Amino acid sequence: MVAARRTPAVVIAAPSSGSGKTTVTTGLIGALVAAGHRVAPFKVGPDYIDPGYHGLAAGRVGRNLDPNLVGAQRVAPLFAAGSAGADIAVVEGVMGLFDGRITGDDADMLGAGSTAHVATLLGAPVILVVDAAGHSQSLAAVLHGFLSYDSRVRIAGVIVNRVGSQRHEQVLRQACARVGVPVLGALGRDEAMAVPSRHLGLIPAAERSAAAVTAVGAIVDRVAAAVDLAAVVALARSACGPAVAPWSPGDEVGDVATADRPVVAIARGAAFTFGYAEHAELLTAAGADVVGFDPLCERLPEATAGVVIGGGFPEEHADELSANHLLRDDLRAHVARGGPVHAECAGLLYLAAALDGRPMVGVLEGTGSFGPRLTLGYRDAVAVSDSVLHRAGDRVTGHEFHRSTVELVGATPAWAWRDGAGTTRADGAVHRGVHASYLHVHPAGTPESVARFVVAADRHTRAEGDR
Repeated sequence: MVAARRTPAVVIAAPSSGSGKTTVTTGLIGALVAAGHRVAPFKVGPDYIDPGYHGLAAGRVGRNLDPNLVGAQRVAPLFAAGSAGADIAVVEGVMGLFDGRITGDDADMLGAGSTAHVATLLGAPVILVVDAAGHSQSLAAVLHGFLSYDSRVRIAGVIVNRVGSQRHEQVLRQACARVGVPVLGALGRDEAMAVPSRHLGLIPAAERSAAAVTAVGAIVDRVAAAVDLAAVVALARSACGPAVAPWSPGDEVGDVATADRPVVAIARGAAFTFGYAEHAELLTAAGADVVGFDPLCERLPEATAGVVIGGGFPEEHADELSANHLLRDDLRAHVARGGPVHAECAGLLYLAAALDGRPMVGVLEGTGSFGPRLTLGYRDAVAVSDSVLHRAGDRVTGHEFHRSTVELVGATPAWAWRDGAGTTRADGAVHRGVHASYLHVHPAGTPESVARFVVAADRHTRAEGDR
């Protein structure tokens, strides 16, 4: 058992979305690294994109903390594991400070899975990023409301963002002083701090490569010059969360009976950037050899026994995906031989026959298309049938986030759930060894499904050896 530990931490929150949390968090992480700190970056909620920018700034992988997906009991252990070797952790919040999953139960003001909820689970102080463009003296009233709303949440400082002038900054500082909250930094309106976005938010750092590095560098420089880093570090050291044993992927999956170490290939590269770091760690702990491959230009790795194709933006790379005939052939052959495949969202679209008129893999009968309507939200789902991941009746909480639709023909659904109106919805497909759906599920919340997948991959390896 690894010893319990507690890493100093701050949580970066805001009154509402669009206040500049990601920009400030990314800049703060990079500024702390430049000052000699070893920073562990985290993101509250199911977001895949922001952790990519955090990771660029930190020089280590960004991780997610989402009580809805993994259970509140796992948040502190996952934090402890993700902050191993760091001397400070910076946690970016989601939406507004108290905004969480809408469950119909308003008994707890924190909001299920909200930034405030995670801050209390970690015992970490909150720094509030306020978009000052529309504020003057009334900022004091806004802060007063947030300070008094729930005493379990400790708002310990403010960073004012998009300040218009020196006079504007002076007024804002006076407003903060009026309610007793220190201003830790003031950032002006600066186009150099803008990060390009598109239909689902920021463009992933993995897609922008050199441009992302340049953007992060500019953000870091400006935050380093404008924020009191020593005060931020002092606040982080005042965190009073529990010292817990770090999350262990080996403990989660337990003893998995495999004859060998099957190769599990995970799709990576610009088209498939969505994934949780814990997934590969759980696969490895369950006995797999994890190998990455880029569907835009590579084939399946040698001796592949199982394939994971996560989320991303296949619609932005549909021509290149379609043009990689060799990989499409590899995947069709793998499925025809009974090989296991775990596909989520973008992976579902890729396995269909076509996406916006371009031929895709075609192991699922049906077509996908991109559209204007955003589908977004948590889902409490039940597995419809046995698969390489789940047994029929297994229950999970997952998350949908897409602007596409897929019309499948004659498929057994992977999941079913009830929507807000009480209507039963079906999602995805189970076909041979394929489990594909729009639903993103955090593997740390369902470690038994990872172990089940590795067993299926090992079984496929042995069957291939007997041919």
